[in-house]
Amino acid sequence: MSDTPDALSGILSGIVDDVGRALAEPLEIFPVCHHSPASAVAMARRLREKQPKVIYLELCEDMTPLLTELRNCKLPVAVQAFASELDGFPQDWAPLSVVAPVTEASAEYQAIAYALDTPGVELVLVDRSTDHVFQWQPRKDKAAAEPAAAPAEGEPVEGAELHGDAVGVEIGDLRPRFAELEQHLLHHGKVRHWSEWWDQYVEQPLGDADYDTYRQVMVLVGSLFRRLAPGAHDRVASDEERERYMWTRMRQHLAASGADSGDCLYVCGAFHAASHVAEFGLHGDDSYEISPRTATKWHHGLIPSSHSAIEAQFGLASGSVSIAAAVFAKSVTRTGVVPYRLEGQQGGSAAGKKKARASAVVSVESQQVADRLSGFLARPPVLDALDEDELLGWSVEIVRLARRNGYLSSTADAIAVFETSILLAGMRGRARPTPYDFQDAAVTCIEKDSVPGRRDVRRLCEIMLGGDRIGQVGYDSLPPLARDVHDRLAPLNLKLEQRGVQRALLDIAGDPALARCSDLLWILRYLLPRSAVRPIMGERRLGEKPIQESWDLALGTHQRELIELGYEGITVEQVLEQRLRRAVYGPQATAAVALGAVEDATLYLRSRRFADELGSRAVDLLAAERTVDDAPEVLRRARRLLAHYRATEPVLPAWLESFVKAGYAHYCTLLPNAFVDAESGTRQVAAMLGFLFSMESLALSLGCDRAQLELAVAQSHPTTPAKTALLWAAQHQLGVLTRAELRERTSQLLDNPLVLPAYPHYLSGFVQALEPVPALTGFVVEVISQAFARLPDPILLPWLPTLITTLRKEGGDHVALLAREAGRMFPGNLATLDTWTPPWSATVPPTAAAPAGPTAAVPVATLLTSRPDTTDALAALLGCDDPWTVTIPTAPDNSLHALLTRHPTPATALAHTIGAH
Repeated sequence: MSDTPDALSGILSGIVDDVGRALAEPLEIFPVCHHSPASAVAMARRLREKQPKVIYLELCEDMTPLLTELRNCKLPVAVQAFASELDGFPQDWAPLSVVAPVTEASAEYQAIAYALDTPGVELVLVDRSTDHVFQWQPRKDKAAAEPAAAPAEGEPVEGAELHGDAVGVEIGDLRPRFAELEQHLLHHGKVRHWSEWWDQYVEQPLGDADYDTYRQVMVLVGSLFRRLAPGAHDRVASDEERERYMWTRMRQHLAASGADSGDCLYVCGAFHAASHVAEFGLHGDDSYEISPRTATKWHHGLIPSSHSAIEAQFGLASGSVSIAAAVFAKSVTRTGVVPYRLEGQQGGSAAGKKKARASAVVSVESQQVADRLSGFLARPPVLDALDEDELLGWSVEIVRLARRNGYLSSTADAIAVFETSILLAGMRGRARPTPYDFQDAAVTCIEKDSVPGRRDVRRLCEIMLGGDRIGQVGYDSLPPLARDVHDRLAPLNLKLEQRGVQRALLDIAGDPALARCSDLLWILRYLLPRSAVRPIMGERRLGEKPIQESWDLALGTHQRELIELGYEGITVEQVLEQRLRRAVYGPQATAAVALGAVEDATLYLRSRRFADELGSRAVDLLAAERTVDDAPEVLRRARRLLAHYRATEPVLPAWLESFVKAGYAHYCTLLPNAFVDAESGTRQVAAMLGFLFSMESLALSLGCDRAQLELAVAQSHPTTPAKTALLWAAQHQLGVLTRAELRERTSQLLDNPLVLPAYPHYLSGFVQALEPVPALTGFVVEVISQAFARLPDPILLPWLPTLITTLRKEGGDHVALLAREAGRMFPGNLATLDTWTPPWSATVPPTAAAPAGPTAAVPVATLLTSRPDTTDALAALLGCDDPWTVTIPTAPDNSLHALLTRHPTPATALAHTIGAH
């Protein structure tokens, strides 16, 4: 744009030149706007008049084989190209997806239906391939992919997510390339959004226009937006690149096929019809070279679409595509034009198709194009009786819908809506009300302070004018994986293609064949969104067999996700295996991720070979880790897998034995540093100790050295209270600290007023210590009880919130264990509370000197001789014939009493532990 005085005259003269150039081109150019009823009606009319032999269509050229599959689908659907494994693109862009929606009220569908159902007609897609869509975009961000959608004009509704994050491609994106022009048009047109402006000033006037007028107006609009676009706009540069590509492809096809340009029709967006590139036309420059495609493997298929999905992706107002469908049906009825429909298309009418074939006539095209534009622009449309009848029907219907949805509307509201629609149209300079005027009038007359139901009046208007039609891909057009899923779930006797939730009941015990359906549903549960396959009753765990299950299935609603699974493999088992393998060999893989993959492979695939492969990878990942962030997850999964294999296998897998050995050495090495590292939390250190202590017996049997663990604990010097308590628990487990010494240390903490504020953190460490040393449960209850008993209220009451939050944050998994232990230790009723003595108060004081001589052995000897069953059972297990007589060369006699008398220290320690006096 320019600020010079002659800028306007230059723009106007340029528009005239663009229109003349496009209409004079020997290869007839048919300009369209995406999802335009006027374009669809004009296309159907022109195809019956011209009967072209070749149709060049602005659509990605690699999508050609999919168009015949539209016969098996219920429109709207989208043609999709999908790639998950990239070669030549940044890996963070994956997955790449491009969709091209197709609706019945669109010019491209009319051209596709005509070409596929008319013998001798060739359909050629000439736009750049999906690979070039991403080749031509900046490498910084996939979200900047061309073509980018304009800002959304309305809130999307149900079905708007059907396209996912795919890049949208449509024919004829006619919208100003900068916001200032669009806002100027909306302000002076007295409309709210672009869809309404287009409907008022272009769509409605062109509904009854002849073909020559239609072409001139569409090229004029495209030229206007093109010339007013900023010169440095990225979209303009991309559009010019596409135009060079398309004209080069068309000339190549004409040269190779020998087709007559007079029998061809080029269907493109009106923006491209006013092209300025040197390659424009049959006699354009042939120097443009098309770059080769990358080695990325693209998968193509059809996915369901919807009106709301199209609106959300291309920035259209909510309900605009539904209104366009209603306007198209009205135009077909008023003009008598018979639209084309693919043979076998769902929802088609045999009588309508027969009428369409009978009405096909061949006419001779005039070479001279008369000026129809001036008269068209000067003639305002009129409000005829048909429109009044339609508006009256809308007014009555919206009142009926409003009453059904809780509004207190009446016949007076219908009259008010009718009159207000005409009034709003007159205030906005319109000769007849549009659906947008009707919407505003209905909201004004019916909407109250609150919405009584689930839908407001504006949404009711959208439903009444066409609703959000959601397409469906037929069984024959599904990829092999999706068809395999439908076939394998056939015993459920459900209509899986229907949208909505369906309940499936599986009595596996009564019909074992349903176990295969259960296996498939659990895999789908893993691969698809949670709302697609949701278990109501039943679960899948290691070592368990299902008996009965209940499922909520919504595969029809999530058909797009199921179809995209088909791009990854032939069966869901293959897709799951590939995903698990990518997870464990990816750059973010950890030992915990690999163990989770082993568990998933065992649960869902039941493949011992694959599980062993993933387990070997887990060993390598654990040895390479330098942090202990995933130690809790590693411990949890390793314990579960160990218990499973011990219960189901005669011997442990070799990878699991290697994992235990590697983990024992690995965590022993990292333990001293983890105790002092501020980034390693108490939970992580407790998980490390839990792995070392719970796997110790297995690790030692496999050749590990316990001295490594003892040395690691001896070298640990924590500086925080919680980790200090963990270290004390570890030392107690190793026998370095006795229970009496632990009591003494905690008692000293309670006696020191400077340490009291940090006492909850010590308790947090002791609670976390229940993971590696569960035998300390009673001691932790004792420590908490002593704190409540000994601390005065001025200290205890401010300290309670800290204690509660600490226990909740750090010991949530162990609070239930503590509660059970406290219930076992404390009295069950108030009557015995006064005479109750805490168990820890009855023990021998830790400072009491251990008596020497024979008296220390008397309590233990008495205990063993009075309860000989345990000793006899242990002796039988060890193969001893006479457990009560042993041979001790250094002892004066062979009696057990003499042995205990000669070595009183162990006997005294045992007596203190069991509370014997």
